[in-house]
Amino acid sequence: MSTDQAKKKILSIVPEASHGSQAPEAATSRESQSAEGDPVCPLCFGTGMHVEPGKGARRCRCRNQDRRAILLAAARIPRRYGHCSIHNFENAGEEPSKYFALGEADRLIKEYPVEGRTEGVGILFMGPVGVGKTHLAVAILRELIQLYGIAGLFYQSGALLKEIQDSYNSISQSSELGVLAPVFEAEVLVLDELGASKPTDWVRDTLLQIINTRYNDKKLTIFTTNYLDERASEKKETLEDRVGVRLRSRLYEMCKTVQIEGADYRKKLARQAR
Repeated sequence: MSTDQAKKKILSIVPEASHGSQAPEAATSRESQSAEGDPVCPLCFGTGMHVEPGKGARRCRCRNQDRRAILLAAARIPRRYGHCSIHNFENAGEEPSKYFALGEADRLIKEYPVEGRTEGVGILFMGPVGVGKTHLAVAILRELIQLYGIAGLFYQSGALLKEIQDSYNSISQSSELGVLAPVFEAEVLVLDELGASKPTDWVRDTLLQIINTRYNDKKLTIFTTNYLDERASEKKETLEDRVGVRLRSRLYEMCKTVQIEGADYRKKLARQAR
């Protein structure tokens, strides 16, 4: 082979950087633009692959950001809770139970790669209305998606049961399995307002099927409920009254129970608005 003949070089693929590693600096401080005028990533120029000199190519961080945006959109988080973060949880410094609950949420997020993903132990947030249970549950889900790129899902338990019931209709475009499959398979599921639906045998059996499937697969689930374990008065129902003995027993093993106390934050906001 002639010495003037160029040698072939093989471009290797570099594994994606782990979370916490430093992202490469942008090649330029000004974004390029495509022919249509849309911003183009200055690292990969729209190809999706960033070449590191002397190392090879890796998936560009712009595509990782795109993937996380898609995962957040697919998580079904209601728009009202789209802003929820552990960093904007109200009154955590004033009420001990909220401070403790915030700490447990932060711990689950940080320890997810070690414990959450392998053991599937989640949190059951318990407490009266308006104390921030759903806020914390959504905050955990959003953080896990953004930090670790997990596939998560939010469902209000009553809405989920209604979708399953609607799938039985002969004119329905969905099936029971079509509704349940994403719930079974989600890496992290938030099931909001557990026990809110009238506790019929069908409701209890369906919830038990969902939770038992995720329990067996060690899938992390975060629950919220307005019902406590202790009966506040003779007329007050407990969580066990609402979901049944078997399901409550299962929750003891698959979740850490975190009770939040305090005044209704929504009522406080309404008073301040007057």
